[in-house]
Amino acid sequence: MKLLRSQPSSGLQRHLQPRYQPTQRSLHHLSHWNYVCCSGLENVFHLTQRKKSELLIDMEDFEGNKSYVHYTSFCVGPESDGYRLHLTGITNGGAGDSLSHISGQKFSTFDKDQDTWEKNCAQTFIAGFWFSDCHSANPNGVYRWGADNSLYAIGVEWISWKGRGYSLKAISMKIRPVQ
Repeated sequence: MKLLRSQPSSGLQRHLQPRYQPTQRSLHHLSHWNYVCCSGLENVFHLTQRKKSELLIDMEDFEGNKSYVHYTSFCVGPESDGYRLHLTGITNGGAGDSLSHISGQKFSTFDKDQDTWEKNCAQTFIAGFWFSDCHSANPNGVYRWGADNSLYAIGVEWISWKGRGYSLKAISMKIRPVQ
């Protein structure tokens, strides 16, 4: 994993989901990645269909602790199949696995409920993402300031690392072709 995190890459990186503290929007610390920011699902579908890809998720809490998780196989299906998520193989860098159980799920939004819950997870938790009966990870959630249980489960959460009710300071999801 050290190579993935610290060595210059030989291929294009896609930075899928940058989330930072609003006062720290600098991407300087990501300068060793050759990436394109905020790719849409259709672009991610095409990228991951051409070559086998891997996913790296970096995160940071408000105490300055950093963690990551790496999935060795990542792809997104076509729009006609709801941009279904497929991922396997995990290297736990301390964050734990909050995504494997949603492999095979479709992407849900406010106006397109494709999760398995009787309500719309995207509407209830104010974020679009791959949900089953809602989430143990909500990287598109509302930006909050750390531990905050005033509104249930709407923050930028990664449950296997910080638990429910803790909104992360930063999270980023990056893909690249498998080396």
